[in-house]
Order: sequence, then C-alpha cells, then structure tokens
Amino acid sequence: MNIKDLHTPDKGVSATSIFKSDIGNAISIRLLKGEELKEHVTKIKALLVCIEGNAIFENEKGAKYDLNSGDYVNIEEFVKHKVFAVIESHLILIK
Repeated sequence: MNIKDLHTPDKGVSATSIFKSDIGNAISIRLLKGEELKEHVTKIKALLVCIEGNAIFENEKGAKYDLNSGDYVNIEEFVKHKVFAVIESHLILIK
C-alpha cells in the first residue's frame, strides 16, 4: 500500500481517512502544486506531518512554517489555519 494511491490524480485537494480508532484518527492529505487547504479550525489538537513535498502552514496567530519531508507542526484547537502547496505535497493529519 502507498499513500499516493489513495488520491485521484486530478483533484487539487484530496483528503481520505487512513486510520480510525476510539481515541483518534489519521487522515492522508494530498495537495497539488499551488493548491490550498482553505482556512479552517479544528476542535481538538492535531499533528500535521509532511511526508513528501513542500507546503506552507499558516495560522491566525501569525505562525508560518515551511514544511518539507519529515517536518511537522502541532495545530492548536480553535485557531484558524491553512496549508498551501509550493509543490505537490503529501501530508498526514493525526487527531
């Protein structure tokens, strides 16, 4: 199995659940070059891990992170944030 196989090649922003349990879940996210996961909030803390590519994470508090393969960011609950793909990027969101 490969994360890349979970996403349709022509969809700019794609997200699919890859693991669910009683205490949390993991979501595979793929952003094509130049695409953005629009500003939103999460009700619980989360961890965003870049597994391939280059993406920019920004939140309403002014934090900005350049995520490359292996980089991660902790996402605060109830803080607006967004993600922009500099190049095609694959990320894992753990909640």
